[in-house]
Amino acid sequence: MCPSGRIAIPITTTANSDFRPAFEIIDTDHDGKISSDDLRAFYAGIPSGENNDETMIGTMISVADANKDGFVEFDEFEKVLETTPFSRSGNGGDDGLMKDVFKVMDKDGDGRLSYGDLKSYMDSAGLAVTDDEIKSMIRLAGGDLNDGVSFDGLLKIFGC
Repeated sequence: MCPSGRIAIPITTTANSDFRPAFEIIDTDHDGKISSDDLRAFYAGIPSGENNDETMIGTMISVADANKDGFVEFDEFEKVLETTPFSRSGNGGDDGLMKDVFKVMDKDGDGRLSYGDLKSYMDSAGLAVTDDEIKSMIRLAGGDLNDGVSFDGLLKIFGC
């Protein structure tokens, strides 16, 4: 959500945006808007403490909060993602919000999302998914039950 200075890849979205699942994961209290508390809770799952910095969280909110009400509603979130650079190179650089989503979901830090990682995170985010739906996500992402899903695979799941 923070400007990176890199050239953004434009992403076309529709009223039925594929960014909705990502929004719902970050909106930890499920009130339809992302608050500073939601971002704190989201970043609490990332091993590095640098993302919990209050200044960074405040900056993220202010960059995305177009109507200046202190929250990021879905339309504001979507507009930010339309101009966020998504790297599919796997080079470990700053890959934006989706890379942070991946890090939170990758509980063991092995760089792959296992069946357990996906199921655990969907459950903790309050998204009711069946075992078959998790398996379908893994197949959609080009992974398998043994090796899991890469970062690029997660982008496929979210439609990026």
